Amino acid sequence: MTRVLAAFAVGSAVALGVAQAQQAAPSPAEREAKAREFFTDTLLRTESDRAIRFYSDALKDKVVLINFVFTQCGDTCPLVTARLVQVKKELGDAFGRDVRFISISVDPENDRPQDLARFARKLDAVHPEWWFLTGEKANADLVLKKLGAFTAERESHLTAIIIGSASHARWKRVRPDAPPAFVAQALRELAAPALP
Repeated sequence: MTRVLAAFAVGSAVALGVAQAQQAAPSPAEREAKAREFFTDTLLRTESDRAIRFYSDALKDKVVLINFVFTQCGDTCPLVTARLVQVKKELGDAFGRDVRFISISVDPENDRPQDLARFARKLDAVHPEWWFLTGEKANADLVLKKLGAFTAERESHLTAIIIGSASHARWKRVRPDAPPAFVAQALRELAAPALP
């Protein structure tokens, strides 16, 4: 009898634990609501001067690679962008279909859409799914703060790359000097659950 009660207690505890785990796991709709609330639909502008909402237009349903630039940068920003061009090549067809790149200006007062477009052209970083974003300073600062990349000094901006998926609530930082093949593989792995 004692063994039966002990087995029942253990079985009940496991069943309760499974039920709690199932209850605790947020649904896709709950994850989306939390992601929208956190990242916000702050208005920004692309290099083609198109208005976008940060979460709904840039992040939702995409695996993204995010980096931070300013167009007057003479060293780090062009080097990191050139490395991302290599990542884009490594991704092949997955780039644009499953993965989007987002380069956000840390100097929105000086980086107008046309400045970002010129920067992208100069570095061969032009693609419909590679967005260079700027906007009103308060809006850009809000997004940068949400991403942990805000700085008052543009020269000391975050050089790490952020890769992730808002819909899967998975994010990580990657060193800007990581091999392009490594970054591309990390993006493919994030995109894999989203594929049919």
